[in-house]
Amino acid sequence: MASLATLFRIETSSSQESDKLVDLFRNRSELKKEFAALRNEKYMLQDRIKQHRGATARVEQRILHLENLLLDPEWVYNVIAFYQLRALTQQCKDQLSRFAEQLKKQSEQRAHGRTLDSWNERRKQKLDGVKTQIGEQRMGLQLLEDQLQAERHKLMTMNGFVRLLRGRKLARQIDDLAAQIEVSQQQESELLQDLDRIQRLDPPENQGLDVAAKRSINFMILSFAQQLYLDFEEDNLIELAKEANEKSVGAINYGGKLECDAILKMLAKSKAAAEATGLADVLQKRARLIGEQALFRHDDDAVPVPASVATIYVIDASGEIEQKSANLLGNNYFGMAKVLSR
Repeated sequence: MASLATLFRIETSSSQESDKLVDLFRNRSELKKEFAALRNEKYMLQDRIKQHRGATARVEQRILHLENLLLDPEWVYNVIAFYQLRALTQQCKDQLSRFAEQLKKQSEQRAHGRTLDSWNERRKQKLDGVKTQIGEQRMGLQLLEDQLQAERHKLMTMNGFVRLLRGRKLARQIDDLAAQIEVSQQQESELLQDLDRIQRLDPPENQGLDVAAKRSINFMILSFAQQLYLDFEEDNLIELAKEANEKSVGAINYGGKLECDAILKMLAKSKAAAEATGLADVLQKRARLIGEQALFRHDDDAVPVPASVATIYVIDASGEIEQKSANLLGNNYFGMAKVLSR
């Protein structure tokens, strides 16, 4: 017995040591994973620091370059003209973006309004149908109740001999009428529940626009972009603005003070003329012309093939139309690709 007890203690002790060893290896493995994760995070943060340092160095370099240009009498006016032209591009982008957003919002509201009108009409028809059934049900119920009351009165006023002969049959009729009334009341209750359910129906959510509506919006956006292009086409301002947006300051030399002042005057004149332009009819007419020529790669595409809408329509006050060629969509003038409906 003593040897068995000793053997049992040895086995128990060995089992406990094995469990401790397993726990030790498990903890060691978890520590390795945590260490690897921390090391990866460290490397990631170091990379981000390098990126931020590089970005900061590039910004400082650009600032230094700009300061040197502003200190140079031959370049200071070029810098002013450059940023005024770049601001024109941003102004056109903002105008196009606001126009597109407003157009989409109005179209979605109109489409949702039509959906709600249709839903309300169907809901009204259902409500009217149920109300009609309830009215008919109540009329039938009233007739049954009147008939039941008359039969009960007839039974109560029968004398003994007649009651003996016809009383049982009349009692069965009364029971049948009571059963019919109960069924009719149950049917009315169900109809009232249907009425309440229809009244509590939630209206449909905004389902967005279909392809036809998106295409119509895009034609108007293209029309507005063409108008912006035409507003600043004179004296090549739009191309100068596009160039300023694509290049860095100091990469373009517009000339001396006189040449730069001339650019600023042309900008001010063109902006004033653009603000005074009435657009609604012109935009709609141009959008129709664009839509007639637009081609699409697939039936469910909302954005046309750029080459098919590369014609600019100049519409004067008398309605006369002149055509010019400029692929605004293909060259992504005014950031058009971001604002088109897709």
